[in-house]
Amino acid sequence: MVHAIVVEEGRPAELREVDEQVLGEGDVELDVAWSSLNYKDALALSGDPGVARTSPLVPGIDVVGTVTASRDGRFAAGDAVVLTGAGAGETRAGGYAERARVDGGSLVHLPAAIDARRAAAIGTAGLTAMLSVLRLERDVAPGSGPVVVTGAAGGVGSVAVALLARLGHEVVASTGRPEQTGWLRELGASDVVDRAELAEPGRPVQRPRWAGGIDCVGSTTLASVLAQTRRGGTVTACGLAQGSDLPTTVLPFILRGVTLAGIDSVQAPLALRQEAWDRLATDLDLDLLDGLTSEVGLDEVVALGPEILAGRVRGRTVVRVGG
Repeated sequence: MVHAIVVEEGRPAELREVDEQVLGEGDVELDVAWSSLNYKDALALSGDPGVARTSPLVPGIDVVGTVTASRDGRFAAGDAVVLTGAGAGETRAGGYAERARVDGGSLVHLPAAIDARRAAAIGTAGLTAMLSVLRLERDVAPGSGPVVVTGAAGGVGSVAVALLARLGHEVVASTGRPEQTGWLRELGASDVVDRAELAEPGRPVQRPRWAGGIDCVGSTTLASVLAQTRRGGTVTACGLAQGSDLPTTVLPFILRGVTLAGIDSVQAPLALRQEAWDRLATDLDLDLLDGLTSEVGLDEVVALGPEILAGRVRGRTVVRVGG
């Protein structure tokens, strides 16, 4: 038996003892120490069929722990590892259980500079932010102009602000939570704008403002960012908190050469994952990360899910799973 949060069709999510069979198959077995609470996890906890695609399901798209057994030659008992995405918490059991069975092909050794708790604080959100930064670096250099981050008070957005600022970019944070303005400036934002400036429909090409952007929101917000991006700029898309639609035209792309780059952290190739984690170990201020991280126990996760969905939780939330 294993202590886990389980979501089943027709039943609310609950923390209970379940048979290890619910963990499924995998060539690497872990004792789970930490997970995290993300927007996608909150959707799974609510039973959203777009995320919870099997029943019963152990949610938790981030898994951080220690290898106990492995049939994958890259890993041995005692290795500290992290898994983000790759179906965990959606199509197979994730991190909200004391033990996990995972596919070694998606597993990354923790960099020596990052301990297990901080790895969970980084999690999928931090990996997504780093993947966005890596993509922006192809086209947008520090000093080339302001980079806007939408949904900046959320998990991905807050880490993106911290990363971009440390790398020398002028960062403008967009948020609907004005009470977080001071906190976002502490993370490195040079300016904070109300999300209402970007959230309403507008012309497909507008006054150029941004050298680039990281969008965590989608819908009309992403359309506005594209419309306001300077010639040759790049915007990464990694979220859909406002919606999955994109009400724009081809004009920003053919008149200004703007690039829209999608970021898929769930199925990112292993080599790219490892590159991103290695960069996080050097480019993310880990003390600053601690300041944007809160901690909860496994028994608090279900109740916190609706708070995440309502946008009332800032930064990163780690879940203490193991002893």
